[in-house]
Amino acid sequence: MMVPARLSRWLSGLTLCAAMALSALPASANTYPLPASGSRLVGENLYHQVEPGGGSLEEIARKYNVGFLALMQANPGVDPWVPRPGSILTIPRQVLLPDEPRKGIVINLAELRLYYYPPGKNEVVIYPIGIGQLDGNTVTPTMKTVVSQKRANPTWTPTANIRARYKAKGIELPAVVPAGPDNPMGHHAIRLAAYGGVYLLHGTNADFGIGMRVSSGCIRLRDNDIKWLFNTLPVGTPVNIINTPIKASLEPDGRHLVEVHQPLSKRLEDDPQTLPIPLNSAMKAFRDSPVTERAVFDKALNIRSGMPIEVGHDMQPTQPHKI
Repeated sequence: MMVPARLSRWLSGLTLCAAMALSALPASANTYPLPASGSRLVGENLYHQVEPGGGSLEEIARKYNVGFLALMQANPGVDPWVPRPGSILTIPRQVLLPDEPRKGIVINLAELRLYYYPPGKNEVVIYPIGIGQLDGNTVTPTMKTVVSQKRANPTWTPTANIRARYKAKGIELPAVVPAGPDNPMGHHAIRLAAYGGVYLLHGTNADFGIGMRVSSGCIRLRDNDIKWLFNTLPVGTPVNIINTPIKASLEPDGRHLVEVHQPLSKRLEDDPQTLPIPLNSAMKAFRDSPVTERAVFDKALNIRSGMPIEVGHDMQPTQPHKI
């Protein structure tokens, strides 16, 4: 049976050909040169062959410094605890930059990623993050703010809501948790100015949870990542926290790309794989463009792989514009 050209490109974006080499272990810092003018595409996906006793998806995600849920979305159907030896996993390290000013920190809650644009450098640093749990008191809000304070070896002062939540589970938290291995904030904390300074970027004393909704509202990073940010970010750095599950780009070479993530659930009974994703007017125009193939766009919207997918190609590209 003949496979339509666009569907063939779709399949090639989600599968491996036999001749493709497997990736080597990448550097720990996820730093990429900024793309050419008009482009929003950075990075390349990597591939990992699961070895016998090779560990869970969380361990593999940590090895490549990607988020746990991002790895699951890129590899649907894979057992997250015991992936089958010999199977090939896609490591999602190609992304579309958010359609936001490339300045300071941009955090997209829906994709569980942090983007940092170092001033004076033509590059972007991308880290996976953990965010607030699905609870009215622990949801991480969107905001525009700045870094107000940095503290090494921080103490943790749980809020009244956090202490009450833990007490309901039979855990009595102290008023202040001192710095050290039992401190869930890890070794570095970066305070944000908004909301009275209650939200922070911080490390963790647990290996599990990066790329998931696990915190009490703060932004959680792996220890090496928060340490690098702590040593790099000046106080006053702008921070823009958004919630955008779908991104699109008209690339200078004519490709129409879309990247769809599972939207954040609002209720425990919500299924993020089937929750509707509202499209704004610009995204509707992108979908309805004569170059975009609607069936492929809709497939990407349903599968929600979290990776850039080509949904059309303009053979005579015009000047790129924002989506």
